[in-house]
Amino acid sequence: MEALARPLLIRGFGRPSGPLGRLGGRLMALGNAATERHAVALAAPAERDVVLVVGPGPGVGLEAAAERSAHVIGVDPSDVMLAMARRRCAAQIRRGRVRLAPGTAACTGAPDASADVVISVNTLQLWPDVPAALRELHRVLRPGGRMVLSAHEKWLPLALPALADTVRAAGFGAVRAWTWEPPTRMAPTAALLSAVRP
Repeated sequence: MEALARPLLIRGFGRPSGPLGRLGGRLMALGNAATERHAVALAAPAERDVVLVVGPGPGVGLEAAAERSAHVIGVDPSDVMLAMARRRCAAQIRRGRVRLAPGTAACTGAPDASADVVISVNTLQLWPDVPAALRELHRVLRPGGRMVLSAHEKWLPLALPALADTVRAAGFGAVRAWTWEPPTRMAPTAALLSAVRP
């Protein structure tokens, strides 16, 4: 059963593709919306900040970030998710506030020290190599840049204190980790982590 379930979860949520990926995207848009908006509010991007959204999925957080910043970049490995985000953020894309590209947490394609803010919601549990992804996000942030990560607490690959230690080991400072209850019955407890590149 587990051998069958994993490929279905990957096609629906991990690297969404086909009809199952589109269904997964709709479920993400509903279930993750409050956490996506909360993560953007915590990161508090300003109009001039360059915001990198890693794994924007159907684009709810991307859209929220573009309400605050004129320079939002979303990277996602899924063509289905990029298409859904493109539709949701069509007006912001036309205005030049949002740009989308293929990419992952470990390979964003962004230049060194090019982002002021990095945000990622419910992708951490899918990163094959968490330390490598954190090193990449550290690389793309400018000194003083901030990162906000969130994932369903029950899906974390590490306990929250161990994850915070891994973030520190990647070179981040001012690391904070806590849990938050989204104001919707569809979403379980969220683990949140914020950090700053010194």
